[in-house]
Amino acid sequence: MTNDQFKAFSPTIPTDPGIYKFIDTEGVILYVGKAKNLRNRLSSYFGEKKYQLAKTKVLVRHAHHIEFMIVETEQDALLLENTLIKKHQPRYNVMLKDEKSPLIYVCIKAERFPRVFLTRKTFRDGSTYFGPYLHKFRVEQIIELVRKLFQLRTCTLHLSQENIDKQKFKPCLEYHIKNCAAPCVGFESESSYNRKIEQIKNILKGNFAAVKSHLKDEMQRFAENMQFEQAQQMKEKLTLFEDYQGKSTVVNPNIRDVDVFAIADDEKEAFVNYLKVVNGAIINTYTLTLTKNLDEDRETLLTYAVQNLRERFQSDAPEVIVPFPVVLPEHVDTTVQRISKSVDPDAPDVLRISKSVNNEAPATDLEIRSTSGTVVVTVPKIGDKKKLLELSEKNVQYHLLQKKKQAASQTGKQTNAERILRTLQADLHMEEAPFWIECFDNSNLQGTNPVSSCVVFKNAKPAKRDYRHYNVKSVEGPNDFASMEEVVFRRYKRLLVEGQGLPQLVIIDGGKGQLSAAMKSLRALGLEDKMTVIGIAKRLEEIFFPDDPVPALINKKSESLKLIQQARNEAHRFGITFHRNQRSKNFIKTGLTEIPGIGAKTAEKLLQHFGSLARVRAAAAEEVEKVAGKAAAGKLMQYFSEMSGDGPSTEDQDSSLYAPEG
Repeated sequence: MTNDQFKAFSPTIPTDPGIYKFIDTEGVILYVGKAKNLRNRLSSYFGEKKYQLAKTKVLVRHAHHIEFMIVETEQDALLLENTLIKKHQPRYNVMLKDEKSPLIYVCIKAERFPRVFLTRKTFRDGSTYFGPYLHKFRVEQIIELVRKLFQLRTCTLHLSQENIDKQKFKPCLEYHIKNCAAPCVGFESESSYNRKIEQIKNILKGNFAAVKSHLKDEMQRFAENMQFEQAQQMKEKLTLFEDYQGKSTVVNPNIRDVDVFAIADDEKEAFVNYLKVVNGAIINTYTLTLTKNLDEDRETLLTYAVQNLRERFQSDAPEVIVPFPVVLPEHVDTTVQRISKSVDPDAPDVLRISKSVNNEAPATDLEIRSTSGTVVVTVPKIGDKKKLLELSEKNVQYHLLQKKKQAASQTGKQTNAERILRTLQADLHMEEAPFWIECFDNSNLQGTNPVSSCVVFKNAKPAKRDYRHYNVKSVEGPNDFASMEEVVFRRYKRLLVEGQGLPQLVIIDGGKGQLSAAMKSLRALGLEDKMTVIGIAKRLEEIFFPDDPVPALINKKSESLKLIQQARNEAHRFGITFHRNQRSKNFIKTGLTEIPGIGAKTAEKLLQHFGSLARVRAAAAEEVEKVAGKAAAGKLMQYFSEMSGDGPSTEDQDSSLYAPEG
């Protein structure tokens, strides 16, 4: 991606936090990065950077385009970046050598008298996990504070009712220093302990208004009693709560494998954003563009997009989250159910209550879930799934605004390439702008190794992948006209056979003779009226048209003439390079390789070192031996010795011109 391309793209980049991806022409992700401000961060890659790393310059040069996704917080951006790097392993990202996860979770173990502890892994064992968190020290402080407030057990004893009744355990040191209420010996009931667990869950969910109120009251009480040290401790605990970051949207252990879809549309197009969530983490994002052909409603468009994207990304997620109900083909017997938030914090986020008997809209605190077959379609109204849907909706709405902004900026605005091509169209009196241009040139030296080149320009820029070179097959000696006739015929016959379309403009490097030869082939193919064909004479840069003896003169400062000259010069350069290579190959073949026992590789080594065959003959045997080896040097010396009796050398004085470069 060039600086100019980025300048055109940058006004549509948001200033929100998010992640960005550099992607090459093959669609491969080269680099994933995070940003607190996407526009500022991406701008740092472009422009005149005096001290930019070479690796960064290579990354920018290889990038074809940039994709980004906005999130709520900088922490979410960091989490999403970490997930995508692990998933895609981009070439330019630093890879972690160990597999240790940088993410921390808080686990409330599924057991009687649950323990609360930190972990780096989550399991499907019925336990409740909160997180992930990036700052271990801060989370450790929260857990320590929670333990001091609620006196939880830290032991791993199996506290079954039977073991407690049999008095198998004794109070440990934690009980004596008032860090635990000793449920192991029945000093604390299970119901009392579970009430504390509920309060801890509220704190970890971010619902700690009551706790904050309690801490403020304690701080005030200590201050009034002149206990300033204790008051300072309460203040520090309060600050911990206020700085505490709750749930993440982009990585959530409470949600496993789901596909999330959101839609936004205007009069002509619809955009559907897709978030692929695997094991609670977003691993892929994509926005699909749909062109409206008729008056398709949003339900039809979203249904089509869900099917298309799930198939494209090979998703077998058992649940689909959407903003409104859709019926997928795999749903044989769709049932719409109302789901209400549970009052039991230990229960799942939603509970099935009853089937809906009509099409009335759900209340604001309800969720619609269509179940049948193997896929569940969910329309969330609250909770973590609703947050995921809101994130997808935020991204698709921004995508729509971005497209509108791009369209508005392009209205009435013409790019440099378009301006030049429109000028060329007017100068050559063409019916349409020449967005596809081809230019031909012949190359030979005194009739040897005749070759031709064809270069292609698309949108006023070289399309080097489409360049072609030709060995002239049917022409003997220096005959530019016949060579041009052959290669033009070969080029456009192939395009016709392959159905690749035709250029709007064909440029022939040469005057009226070369142009007439090219037109002879085009008439034979029935293409004389399908393209505009011109010739450009080198001496006065005159433009010739077929069957018109009077040349056209274009202003020497015109951008259109400069484009024609650029195409002509590029064809000449490409042809000369190919011709030089052919000459070198033929010279090696017809010179040293005719000597028995001397192969092409040995001949090339000798010519690269000495520069010409004459210098090889004049060199001392020891010097030849250093380059070609003892055996080859012996054969060369013997051959030259035998040839020396046939008379003086007739070696071409300019033979060094034919030696390969380097």
